[in-house]
Amino acid sequence: MRYLVPAVILLLSACATAPETETPMPTLPVTPSTHVYSSVLGLTSAELIAQLGSPALQVREGVGLKMQFRRPQCIFDAYLYPPPSGQGVTRVAHSDARLPSGADTDQAACISAIRATR
Repeated sequence: MRYLVPAVILLLSACATAPETETPMPTLPVTPSTHVYSSVLGLTSAELIAQLGSPALQVREGVGLKMQFRRPQCIFDAYLYPPPSGQGVTRVAHSDARLPSGADTDQAACISAIRATR
């Protein structure tokens, strides 16, 4: 019995596969997205709140900030990042709009719906 445990361990270790090596992903600079609705591009968090009301969710993601606004019609996410220098106020650099089902929707229509129900 004393030799059974080491034998089982050796048997199981023979079945193990070598770990895969990961290729590091290149780091890309944060630049404004071309998919940002122009009425929110460059806004600060205070300006965004002034236009859309209080966000339902705010999440810090590294140096960025995600602000989510929800209405029954749609969900709007705005992603704010500091300038490339790393110093200064965070501003909207990217945004997404989707239906509650998760399907993409028109950002302008979503923002209009959010403004209308403030």
